[in-house]
Amino acid sequence: MNDQNPWQTLSSEEKYSNNWISVTEHQVINPNGGKGIYGEVHFKNIAIGVLPLDEQRNTWLVGQYRYPLKAYSWEIPEGGCPEGTDPELSAKRELLEETGLVPKRLTEIQRMHLSNSVSDELGIIYLAQGLTQEQAEPEETEDLQLLKLPFEKAYQMVLDGKITDSMSVAAILKTHIMLGQGLL
Repeated sequence: MNDQNPWQTLSSEEKYSNNWISVTEHQVINPNGGKGIYGEVHFKNIAIGVLPLDEQRNTWLVGQYRYPLKAYSWEIPEGGCPEGTDPELSAKRELLEETGLVPKRLTEIQRMHLSNSVSDELGIIYLAQGLTQEQAEPEETEDLQLLKLPFEKAYQMVLDGKITDSMSVAAILKTHIMLGQGLL
């Protein structure tokens, strides 16, 4: 297995930046020796996802309109973890903001790169258990619907293609496997 970088970077120029992302255009020589460009999106936060699971094996999904997709999406509670911030604290914050749930236990179940052909975005997924209900505190940009449902229905939504968000799909499939193996 060859893990050496076959790309040669000739130059790099940041083309765009805001509080969440930056876009850089790289002039490159590709692995076959041809000149070209490579666009890279850098995410300034770690993506955080939290799958809440209660003792009766219910979970909560958050529904919202996703602007880039021009479509409505059902997802696990998700948000960002600013650089230098503890991802577990960010997970607890996002879960409270979007659902009002407070977990006694958070378990990291997955780390993943969300679109590694064009971005460096890292996602960390947690399983939240030992839940108590408090008041949700959504951000002003969020118009959320909250859906509590049996975990197996969320799993079926993934199988039916009704949940397409990558972190949600990964979290639900991984949790389904863990439940099936008696790990939870």
